Amino acid sequence: MYQKIITYHQQKDETLTIRELLKKWLIPKKWQHFFRIQQDVLINGTYHSFNTIVRDLDEITLNFNFSPRSEQHYLPGNDSVDVVYEDDDIIVVNKKAGKKTHPNIKTENDSLMNDVETYLTNGHPYMVHRIDMETSGLVLISKTPYLVPIFNRQLTTKTLHREYLALVKLDKEIPDSGTIDLPIGQDPQDVRKKIISPTGLDSVTKFKVIQKNDNYALLQLNLLTGRTHQLRIHLASQGWPIVNDPLYNPHKKTGNLLLFAHKLVFQQPFSEKFQIISAKLSKNMYNLICAYLKQPKSSPNPDN
Repeated sequence: MYQKIITYHQQKDETLTIRELLKKWLIPKKWQHFFRIQQDVLINGTYHSFNTIVRDLDEITLNFNFSPRSEQHYLPGNDSVDVVYEDDDIIVVNKKAGKKTHPNIKTENDSLMNDVETYLTNGHPYMVHRIDMETSGLVLISKTPYLVPIFNRQLTTKTLHREYLALVKLDKEIPDSGTIDLPIGQDPQDVRKKIISPTGLDSVTKFKVIQKNDNYALLQLNLLTGRTHQLRIHLASQGWPIVNDPLYNPHKKTGNLLLFAHKLVFQQPFSEKFQIISAKLSKNMYNLICAYLKQPKSSPNPDN
Protein backbone atom coordinates (compact mmCIF):
# COMPACT_ATOMS: atom_id res chain seq x y z
CA MET A 1 0.00 0.00 0.00
CA TYR A 2 1.21 3.48 -0.89
CA GLN A 3 0.73 6.05 1.88
CA LYS A 4 1.26 9.78 1.73
CA ILE A 5 1.31 12.03 4.79
CA ILE A 6 1.05 15.76 4.07
CA THR A 7 1.08 18.80 6.32
CA TYR A 8 -1.49 21.14 4.82
CA HIS A 9 -0.43 24.77 4.43
CA GLN A 10 -3.45 26.96 3.88
CA GLN A 11 -3.11 29.51 1.13
CA LYS A 12 -4.25 33.09 1.74
CA ASP A 13 -8.06 33.32 2.00
CA GLU A 14 -8.38 29.65 0.95
CA THR A 15 -11.10 27.58 2.59
CA LEU A 16 -11.35 24.06 1.24
CA THR A 17 -13.24 20.93 2.20
CA ILE A 18 -11.54 17.54 2.00
CA ARG A 19 -13.41 16.91 -1.28
CA GLU A 20 -12.25 20.21 -2.76
CA LEU A 21 -8.68 19.62 -1.67
CA LEU A 22 -8.53 16.18 -3.30
CA LYS A 23 -9.89 17.72 -6.50
CA LYS A 24 -7.28 20.48 -6.34
CA TRP A 25 -4.59 17.84 -5.97
CA LEU A 26 -5.82 16.28 -9.28
CA ILE A 27 -6.73 12.97 -7.66
CA PRO A 28 -9.05 11.00 -10.02
CA LYS A 29 -12.73 10.91 -9.07
CA LYS A 30 -12.73 7.11 -8.82
CA TRP A 31 -9.91 7.26 -6.30
CA GLN A 32 -11.73 9.97 -4.34
CA HIS A 33 -14.65 7.53 -4.15
CA PHE A 34 -12.40 4.78 -2.79
CA PHE A 35 -10.92 7.15 -0.22
CA ARG A 36 -14.43 8.03 1.01
CA ILE A 37 -16.04 4.59 1.16
CA GLN A 38 -12.91 3.00 2.66
CA GLN A 39 -12.35 5.95 5.00
CA ASP A 40 -8.74 6.16 3.86
CA VAL A 41 -8.36 9.93 4.19
CA LEU A 42 -7.42 10.89 7.75
CA ILE A 43 -7.18 14.37 9.25
CA ASN A 44 -4.84 14.34 12.24
CA GLY A 45 -5.27 10.57 12.44
CA THR A 46 -9.09 10.52 12.27
CA TYR A 47 -11.54 10.03 9.39
CA HIS A 48 -13.95 12.92 8.77
CA SER A 49 -16.77 13.63 6.35
CA PHE A 50 -15.62 14.92 2.95
CA ASN A 51 -17.45 18.18 3.70
CA THR A 52 -15.06 18.88 6.58
CA ILE A 53 -13.00 22.06 6.22
CA VAL A 54 -9.25 21.45 6.24
CA ARG A 55 -7.36 23.74 8.61
CA ASP A 56 -3.88 25.19 8.37
CA LEU A 57 -1.18 22.71 9.49
CA ASP A 58 -3.62 19.78 9.59
CA GLU A 59 -1.83 16.47 8.98
CA ILE A 60 -3.53 14.66 6.10
CA THR A 61 -2.93 10.94 5.58
CA LEU A 62 -3.83 9.37 2.24
CA ASN A 63 -3.89 5.56 2.21
CA PHE A 64 -3.95 4.32 -1.37
CA ASN A 65 -5.47 1.01 -0.33
CA PHE A 66 -6.70 0.04 -3.80
CA SER A 67 -5.22 -1.12 -7.08
CA PRO A 68 -3.61 1.48 -9.38
CA ARG A 69 -4.89 1.99 -12.89
CA SER A 70 -1.99 0.04 -14.34
CA GLU A 71 1.24 -1.45 -13.15
CA GLN A 72 4.08 -2.12 -15.62
CA HIS A 73 7.33 -3.71 -14.53
CA TYR A 74 10.47 -3.91 -16.67
CA LEU A 75 13.36 -6.30 -17.02
CA PRO A 76 16.58 -5.04 -15.37
CA GLY A 77 18.86 -3.06 -17.68
CA ASN A 78 22.64 -2.96 -17.85
CA ASP A 79 23.60 0.72 -18.13
CA SER A 80 24.05 3.29 -15.38
CA VAL A 81 21.65 6.23 -15.14
CA ASP A 82 22.50 9.92 -14.80
CA VAL A 83 20.29 11.02 -11.90
CA VAL A 84 19.61 14.77 -11.86
CA TYR A 85 16.99 14.80 -9.07
CA GLU A 86 15.45 12.21 -6.76
CA ASP A 87 13.10 12.11 -3.77
CA ASP A 88 10.85 9.49 -2.18
CA ASP A 89 8.33 9.57 -5.02
CA ILE A 90 10.07 10.57 -8.26
CA ILE A 91 13.35 10.45 -10.11
CA VAL A 92 14.53 12.70 -12.95
CA VAL A 93 17.25 11.28 -15.18
CA ASN A 94 19.30 12.66 -18.05
CA LYS A 95 18.83 10.28 -20.98
CA LYS A 96 21.59 9.76 -23.52
CA ALA A 97 20.94 10.17 -27.24
CA GLY A 98 20.37 6.79 -28.88
CA LYS A 99 18.69 5.25 -25.83
CA LYS A 100 14.99 4.40 -26.02
CA THR A 101 12.83 5.74 -23.19
CA HIS A 102 10.94 2.46 -22.80
CA PRO A 103 10.99 -1.03 -24.36
CA ASN A 104 8.61 -1.84 -27.18
CA ILE A 105 8.14 -5.42 -26.01
CA LYS A 106 8.41 -6.99 -22.56
CA THR A 107 11.49 -9.04 -23.43
CA GLU A 108 13.64 -5.97 -24.20
CA ASN A 109 16.12 -4.76 -21.57
CA ASP A 110 18.06 -1.96 -23.28
CA SER A 111 15.86 1.09 -22.63
CA LEU A 112 16.05 3.85 -20.03
CA MET A 113 13.19 2.31 -18.05
CA ASN A 114 15.10 -0.96 -17.88
CA ASP A 115 18.15 0.85 -16.53
CA VAL A 116 16.05 2.69 -13.91
CA GLU A 117 14.50 -0.66 -12.93
CA THR A 118 18.01 -1.79 -12.00
CA TYR A 119 18.79 1.49 -10.23
CA LEU A 120 15.67 1.34 -8.03
CA THR A 121 16.71 -1.70 -6.01
CA ASN A 122 13.67 -1.46 -3.71
CA GLY A 123 11.04 -0.32 -6.21
CA HIS A 124 9.96 0.02 -9.82
CA PRO A 125 9.82 2.91 -12.31
CA TYR A 126 6.55 4.17 -13.80
CA MET A 127 6.69 6.24 -16.98
CA VAL A 128 5.21 9.75 -16.91
CA HIS A 129 6.36 10.95 -20.35
CA ARG A 130 8.89 10.01 -23.00
CA ILE A 131 11.36 11.63 -25.35
CA ASP A 132 12.51 10.34 -28.73
CA MET A 133 15.28 7.78 -28.90
CA GLU A 134 17.53 10.25 -30.74
CA THR A 135 16.83 13.07 -28.25
CA SER A 136 18.86 13.49 -25.08
CA GLY A 137 17.83 15.15 -21.84
CA LEU A 138 15.53 15.09 -18.84
CA VAL A 139 12.88 12.44 -18.23
CA LEU A 140 10.55 12.44 -15.21
CA ILE A 141 9.77 9.00 -13.78
CA SER A 142 7.48 8.13 -10.87
CA LYS A 143 8.41 5.56 -8.23
CA THR A 144 4.73 4.74 -7.66
CA PRO A 145 1.88 4.11 -10.11
CA TYR A 146 -0.41 6.28 -7.99
CA LEU A 147 1.28 9.51 -9.08
CA VAL A 148 1.13 8.79 -12.82
CA PRO A 149 -2.52 9.95 -13.30
CA ILE A 150 -1.74 13.14 -11.35
CA PHE A 151 1.24 13.92 -13.58
CA ASN A 152 -0.83 13.05 -16.66
CA ARG A 153 -3.34 15.71 -15.61
CA GLN A 154 -0.49 18.16 -15.10
CA LEU A 155 0.62 17.43 -18.67
CA THR A 156 -2.92 18.03 -19.93
CA THR A 157 -3.25 21.34 -18.09
CA LYS A 158 0.33 22.40 -19.03
CA THR A 159 1.25 22.54 -15.33
CA LEU A 160 4.00 20.08 -16.21
CA HIS A 161 5.95 21.42 -19.16
CA ARG A 162 9.23 20.77 -20.88
CA GLU A 163 11.77 23.08 -22.45
CA TYR A 164 14.31 22.05 -25.09
CA LEU A 165 17.43 23.38 -26.77
CA ALA A 166 18.02 22.63 -30.44
CA LEU A 167 20.62 23.56 -33.02
CA VAL A 168 18.97 23.98 -36.42
CA LYS A 169 20.21 24.43 -39.98
CA LEU A 170 18.85 27.66 -41.47
CA ASP A 171 17.66 26.70 -44.92
CA LYS A 172 15.29 29.68 -44.57
CA GLU A 173 15.30 32.91 -42.57
CA ILE A 174 14.11 32.64 -38.98
CA PRO A 175 12.46 35.35 -36.83
CA ASP A 176 13.71 36.01 -33.30
CA SER A 177 10.71 34.20 -31.79
CA GLY A 178 7.35 32.78 -32.74
CA THR A 179 4.79 29.99 -32.56
CA ILE A 180 4.37 27.03 -34.90
CA ASP A 181 0.75 25.86 -34.87
CA LEU A 182 0.44 23.02 -37.38
CA PRO A 183 -1.38 19.66 -37.00
CA ILE A 184 0.75 16.52 -37.15
CA GLY A 185 -0.28 13.17 -38.62
CA GLN A 186 1.25 9.89 -39.71
CA ASP A 187 3.26 9.77 -42.94
CA PRO A 188 1.40 7.24 -45.13
CA GLN A 189 4.61 6.47 -47.01
CA ASP A 190 6.88 5.82 -44.01
CA VAL A 191 5.77 4.32 -40.70
CA ARG A 192 8.77 5.93 -38.95
CA LYS A 193 7.82 9.48 -39.87
CA LYS A 194 5.22 12.14 -39.17
CA ILE A 195 3.97 14.86 -41.54
CA ILE A 196 2.13 18.16 -41.34
CA SER A 197 -1.47 17.20 -42.14
CA PRO A 198 -4.79 19.09 -41.96
CA THR A 199 -6.33 15.91 -40.52
CA GLY A 200 -3.60 15.46 -37.92
CA LEU A 201 -3.56 16.21 -34.20
CA ASP A 202 -3.35 19.80 -33.00
CA SER A 203 0.31 20.61 -32.26
CA VAL A 204 1.79 23.86 -30.97
CA THR A 205 5.46 24.77 -30.44
CA LYS A 206 6.91 28.06 -29.22
CA PHE A 207 10.48 28.99 -30.20
CA LYS A 208 13.01 31.68 -29.37
CA VAL A 209 16.39 32.26 -31.00
CA ILE A 210 19.20 32.30 -28.44
CA GLN A 211 22.07 32.72 -30.88
CA LYS A 212 22.55 32.43 -34.64
CA ASN A 213 24.82 33.05 -37.60
CA ASP A 214 24.14 32.84 -41.34
CA ASN A 215 23.84 29.04 -41.36
CA TYR A 216 22.71 27.86 -37.93
CA ALA A 217 20.64 28.91 -34.90
CA LEU A 218 20.40 27.74 -31.32
CA LEU A 219 16.74 27.69 -30.27
CA GLN A 220 14.85 27.50 -27.00
CA LEU A 221 11.71 25.43 -27.54
CA ASN A 222 8.56 24.99 -25.47
CA LEU A 223 6.06 22.22 -26.11
CA LEU A 224 2.43 23.26 -25.71
CA THR A 225 1.42 19.80 -26.93
CA GLY A 226 3.38 16.57 -26.86
CA ARG A 227 3.12 14.82 -30.21
CA THR A 228 5.62 12.26 -31.44
CA HIS A 229 8.46 14.01 -33.32
CA GLN A 230 6.67 17.34 -32.79
CA LEU A 231 9.73 19.56 -32.50
CA ARG A 232 11.55 17.78 -35.30
CA ILE A 233 8.74 17.95 -37.87
CA HIS A 234 7.62 21.45 -36.85
CA LEU A 235 11.10 22.91 -37.27
CA ALA A 236 11.79 21.01 -40.48
CA SER A 237 8.50 22.24 -41.94
CA GLN A 238 9.70 25.84 -41.53
CA GLY A 239 13.05 25.22 -43.22
CA TRP A 240 14.94 24.88 -39.92
CA PRO A 241 15.72 21.15 -39.58
CA ILE A 242 17.52 20.06 -36.42
CA VAL A 243 21.18 19.26 -37.06
CA ASN A 244 21.80 15.49 -37.49
CA ASP A 245 18.11 14.60 -37.60
CA PRO A 246 18.09 11.25 -39.45
CA LEU A 247 14.44 11.56 -40.56
CA TYR A 248 13.68 15.23 -41.25
CA ASN A 249 17.01 16.86 -42.13
CA PRO A 250 18.12 16.34 -45.77
CA HIS A 251 21.70 17.40 -45.02
CA LYS A 252 24.57 15.08 -44.14
CA LYS A 253 24.57 13.61 -40.63
CA THR A 254 27.79 13.88 -38.62
CA GLY A 255 26.71 12.70 -35.16
CA ASN A 256 23.84 12.63 -32.67
CA LEU A 257 20.66 14.67 -33.03
CA LEU A 258 21.35 18.11 -31.50
CA LEU A 259 18.11 18.28 -29.50
CA PHE A 260 18.30 18.36 -25.70
CA ALA A 261 15.47 18.39 -23.13
CA HIS A 262 17.16 20.74 -20.68
CA LYS A 263 14.36 21.83 -18.30
CA LEU A 264 11.33 20.32 -16.56
CA VAL A 265 8.78 22.34 -14.60
CA PHE A 266 6.06 20.60 -12.58
CA GLN A 267 3.99 20.94 -9.44
CA GLN A 268 4.95 18.66 -6.59
CA PRO A 269 2.01 16.30 -5.95
CA PHE A 270 -0.12 17.23 -2.91
CA SER A 271 1.58 20.62 -2.72
CA GLU A 272 1.46 24.21 -3.98
CA LYS A 273 5.18 24.15 -4.68
CA PHE A 274 6.64 24.06 -8.18
CA GLN A 275 9.81 22.15 -8.99
CA ILE A 276 12.20 23.34 -11.69
CA ILE A 277 14.79 20.79 -12.78
CA SER A 278 17.54 21.81 -15.22
CA ALA A 279 20.45 20.00 -16.79
CA LYS A 280 23.51 21.27 -18.61
CA LEU A 281 24.48 20.24 -22.10
CA SER A 282 27.08 17.52 -22.28
CA LYS A 283 30.58 18.80 -22.98
CA ASN A 284 30.53 17.17 -26.42
CA MET A 285 27.18 18.71 -27.42
CA TYR A 286 28.22 22.11 -26.07
CA ASN A 287 31.46 22.03 -28.07
CA LEU A 288 29.60 20.98 -31.22
CA ILE A 289 27.07 23.81 -30.90
CA CYS A 290 29.86 26.32 -30.36
CA ALA A 291 31.67 25.00 -33.43
CA TYR A 292 28.60 25.28 -35.66
CA LEU A 293 27.67 28.78 -34.51
CA LYS A 294 31.16 30.17 -35.11
CA GLN A 295 31.29 29.13 -38.77
CA PRO A 296 31.15 31.85 -41.45
CA LYS A 297 28.71 31.32 -44.30
CA SER A 298 31.52 30.55 -46.79
CA SER A 299 32.95 27.67 -44.77
CA PRO A 300 32.24 24.31 -46.49
CA ASN A 301 32.69 22.35 -43.23
CA PRO A 302 31.10 23.64 -40.01
CA ASP A 303 33.63 21.66 -37.96
CA ASN A 304 36.62 23.53 -39.41
